Amino acid sequence: MSFEMPASETNENTITDILNRDALMAAMTADKEQLFSIMQDSREHVLLASLHNPELDHQHLQMLLKRRQPSSLIKAIFGNKRLIEASPVKFALAAHQDTPPHIAQALLPLLYIFDLLKLCHIPGVSQDISLAAERKIVQMLPSQPLGNKLTMARRGTAAILDCLLREGLQNVVEACLDNPHLKEGSVHQFLSSSHSTAETISMVARNSRWKSRPNIRLAILKNPRTPLIWFTTFLPSLPASTLRDLLASPRLTFAQKDLVRQCRPH
Repeated sequence: MSFEMPASETNENTITDILNRDALMAAMTADKEQLFSIMQDSREHVLLASLHNPELDHQHLQMLLKRRQPSSLIKAIFGNKRLIEASPVKFALAAHQDTPPHIAQALLPLLYIFDLLKLCHIPGVSQDISLAAERKIVQMLPSQPLGNKLTMARRGTAAILDCLLREGLQNVVEACLDNPHLKEGSVHQFLSSSHSTAETISMVARNSRWKSRPNIRLAILKNPRTPLIWFTTFLPSLPASTLRDLLASPRLTFAQKDLVRQCRPH
């Protein structure tokens, strides 16, 4: 006994097939303006078809990647060399919450340094990708021009600031000191290292955020490169036990210790 579909259901399926074919054809042949409307379509097969449209460019893809997408679509974009040539598309894919981790990781070496920095600050980006972007920035920093380092000093993460402080460039250090991501431990480590100079130590000592912190003041006073003016400024507020510790330090110069002796209670 054979089963035949009702004529009405057959007609509905035929109409659906025709509409789907028309939608696929439109996705593959639309002009640039029409593609912006197609990018708003929620049907996966239509969006996949649009990737074969030669008029599709990075503006369409950026629009597409502003909302959630199936991994099949993400993989199809990544697998098309023409589509990911544009830097904005690489960044949009790396930052997209639906991009598989292995694809995001593969895109990081292809991004500009400031795009990598954006990834470090976007809330939706996974911690693994954010940390990987941060590590990539740290690798790139030594070869960057001064202007890029200054921008990184103003906007960078704690790990990026640590790397910049180790370079000891005066203008860069000054910019790092005002970055809210900078940690006290990093400033202390910088003051205790060979990377600090009389000029950069003075920058810390003058900075409104750091100059009042006891541990930072002590690190300043334990550095043999610290200008004497900071000894005369900070020593009067120190307890006798701290003054004795400073006198016992083998790092301080004779002139620095002389100022410590003058502050000791008799």
